[in-house]
This record gives sequence, structure tokens and C-alpha cells, in this order.
Amino acid sequence: MATEATFTVPSDQFPLGTVFEQLPDVTITLERLIPAQDVVIPYFWVRGTKVDDIESAFNEHPGVKNIRLVDSVEDEYLLRVEWALDYADVLTILAETAVPLIAATGTDQQWTFEIRGDDRSDVADFQRRCRELDIPITLTELHALTPVETATEAGLTDTQQEALVLAYERGYYESPREVTLEDLGEELGISQQAVGSRLRGGIKHVLGGTLSTFSVESRARA
Repeated sequence: MATEATFTVPSDQFPLGTVFEQLPDVTITLERLIPAQDVVIPYFWVRGTKVDDIESAFNEHPGVKNIRLVDSVEDEYLLRVEWALDYADVLTILAETAVPLIAATGTDQQWTFEIRGDDRSDVADFQRRCRELDIPITLTELHALTPVETATEAGLTDTQQEALVLAYERGYYESPREVTLEDLGEELGISQQAVGSRLRGGIKHVLGGTLSTFSVESRARA
């Protein structure tokens, strides 16, 4: 089953993190990643600063073959990097293992990457390869790509879903509550006892699906 994983890397352990030495308040967001012959080409945005020469803010690094400005809008800069495939890093491992990168964001504290594998073994292979090359990644989230209907709605009857949605929209779960069971019953055309029964049954299914997924993820992290 397709699986998504989120992991972090200390900012100083990723080559583009050198920019934070000069511009600690910026945020870097990966735009896209293009594998090519002998190089990986990431495009990324640098946001939160205004400088005359953004390229000079990135110190030279053996993993970076070339870097140039593509576009700029006020305090945002789009840059293109040529990344050497023979340099062992997260991006080259992603290219090597063919695991798709969904998103990547960097701050002066850490880099956060989101990846997607066809199944859990793809994510495991990526982690194993990073460990072999001493790349300090930390897995923070792991979950299967289960359709919303399968995860929650499949366990709900139509009447339970209708009652839950109405109760949420009308403020039944606010504190203090903005409507009563009697109010919801009048709108649904049923008794307040029936509304309460539908809400309890619906909540049981939603919590059951959520806690089951959480339990699977916890065991995977362990």
C-alpha cells in the first residue's frame, strides 16, 4: 500500500542550510526536483529576505555544482541548483532509490521532507540507505495512503454522517454548546434520543479508525 513519510534533517547537515548562517530568518521551500544525467536539479524558493545577490548567500559546497537565480518577486527568490549525484545526501538518495519527494522546507532549525513510496518497503529502503551513508534523518510521521472513505466514512451510516456533520456545523461540540440535541432533532425530524444515538455511533467509528491508524504508525516507528 502506498505510504507517505515525513522526516527531518538538522539544518547544518544539508548543503543548502549554509544560507542560514547569513540569512537566519529565511524559509526555503523546494519547488520541484528533476533527476538528470550525472546531476539532480532542484528548484527552490528562498523567502523572507531582500538582498541584491541571493546566490552569494549560499556558500560553496562539494555537493553543489552550480546555482543561479531564475526569478524573483519582492522578497522571494526562485533558484536552480545542479546537485552532483556522486555526493551522498538526501536528494541524491531520493534520486537513487526513485522515491518521490512531495515537499521539502528548510529553516535555521531543520529541514522537513515529505516522501511517498509505493509501499512501506520503499520508505524502509530509503531509511536504510541514509543510515549506510550516515545521513542523520529522523522519521517523524508514517502513514498509509488510505482513502478517506475507507478510513472513516466506510464505518459510518448515512444517518450517522448526517448527524455528525450537522452537529459540528451548528456548534454542538463548541464549549459552551450552541445548540442542543433537541434543536438538532427538530432539524433532522427525529427525537433527541435518536440524535444522541447517531452521534455516539458515529463518534465510535471515527475514533476507532483514527486510533487504529495511530496504533499502526506507532508500531512502525518502533
